[in-house]
Amino acid sequence: MANNNLSLQSLIEKKKVNGINLLNWFRNLRIVLKQERNEYVIEEHVPNEPSANASRADKYMFKKHMDEMLDGGCLMLATMTPKLQKKHEDMVTYEMIQNLKKIYEGQERQERYETSKALFQCKMNEDLLWELMSSK
Repeated sequence: MANNNLSLQSLIEKKKVNGINLLNWFRNLRIVLKQERNEYVIEEHVPNEPSANASRADKYMFKKHMDEMLDGGCLMLATMTPKLQKKHEDMVTYEMIQNLKKIYEGQERQERYETSKALFQCKMNEDLLWELMSSK
């Protein structure tokens, strides 16, 4: 990863990832990785290691992918709470993203449900108010 301390520092200084801010955290992570030209490390599985008789170019590309995956993983871990760091420290970037989605997917769904429920209750109360006002 190129040494771009400004973008990394701003991401690290933001609030650590938790269930509530996962989408914002993920968006910021993608922005930094995109700027570093290695966004692919959170979207692709770990490639198979090339065989011993593979071309020099194949070996180089594998090493490059592994190095950029390590950089992305360190960035991700640095922007997690200590509890999440401990849970993800032995995972590669793609696995971390998939696991975070799995952990927080249900929580996001529950939050959407609670928000919708509150909005519907407001609408019902407004309708009830109009009904009461029109009956006078």
